[in-house]
Amino acid sequence: MDYMASFDISASGMAVEKMRLDIMAMNLANANTTRGPDGKVYTPQTVVSAAKAASFESELARYGNVNLSGAEIVDIQPLDKEPRIVFDPDHPDADERGYVRYPYINTVAEMIVLIEATRAYEANVKAMNAAKSMALRALEIGSSR
Repeated sequence: MDYMASFDISASGMAVEKMRLDIMAMNLANANTTRGPDGKVYTPQTVVSAAKAASFESELARYGNVNLSGAEIVDIQPLDKEPRIVFDPDHPDADERGYVRYPYINTVAEMIVLIEATRAYEANVKAMNAAKSMALRALEIGSSR
């Protein structure tokens, strides 16, 4: 059994989940930001991930077997959400009618995604540790002969 493939799959899943955590943290940090360096309202982002594309050679070699390829980040896309508008005439970024534009970030939904990403990361760590202990046990069995 190729333990390195298990390690690579878990590592790719951990990398995807870490990026999801980073993007969610950035969204939460900017939930009340009224303008960025460019003067525009912050645009929340999301991570698009997919199963890692396997090479042609590995597809030929796996004929009849399961394709073990892991995950990868396809893109980081801005969410197409209109900013939320709040009446606050005393705010320095209020328009002439007294309205301030904030990014449309649902903090509850962001926290749910944050928890999902954390749990998925933990699952990948456990899978990697299980593969590591199996590999170590196989080495112990092989060395006891």
